[in-house]
Amino acid sequence: MIDHVHDLASVREATDRLLTAAAKLDDAAVAAPSRLPGWTRGHVLAHLSRNADALVNVLQGRPMYESAEARDADIERDAPRPLAAQLDDVRESAARFQAQGEVPADWDRTVELRNGVTDRAVRVPFRRLVEVELHHVDLGIGYELEDLPAEFTEREIDFLADRFSGNATVPPTRLLAGGREWRTGGEEGTEVTVSGTAADLLGWLAGRRDGAGLEVRGGTLPALPPL
Repeated sequence: MIDHVHDLASVREATDRLLTAAAKLDDAAVAAPSRLPGWTRGHVLAHLSRNADALVNVLQGRPMYESAEARDADIERDAPRPLAAQLDDVRESAARFQAQGEVPADWDRTVELRNGVTDRAVRVPFRRLVEVELHHVDLGIGYELEDLPAEFTEREIDFLADRFSGNATVPPTRLLAGGREWRTGGEEGTEVTVSGTAADLLGWLAGRRDGAGLEVRGGTLPALPPL
């Protein structure tokens, strides 16, 4: 059972970790490339701020973003800001998200995210946690997939395995890590088994690693569709 109160607390802790780490940067480091192609660290921080506000929109029943173009334009506008402005925005937007999460609501209701994707409101705090944790790694400032809380790593593998489940472009795939097993992919073809550390498995599923650290049996490492 998903506990949105627990997840909101996890978001707060993860945001504090990110802010503490990012505060050690300077303006030049914020303008330097992140691990995401074409994005500086400023782009990542700007995205985190605008994503928090977008998820407030979702919880309040409004469109997540005005449009894809407006989303991208807002990130480009905010990316060049100095470190102090970035940190203030991440902190203040995070506070707005937390405040919305504390408003009494029907957490079983269906909400709409981007591109027509729907989900239960109770899953929105975990979706925010994914943004904060993975983009902290994307900043490339010493926080790695191995540093992620074990509970988060397992839940995100759960989510991504489910996301690719039934996708005919991915062969039937058995995933093994840390004594746990997942299945994903389509139903046609020979099953492939992919095993390794939870961090390497998450990195591959989330598009953060190429899978070189994983062991593959029964075929080659499947090519995953973009997230």
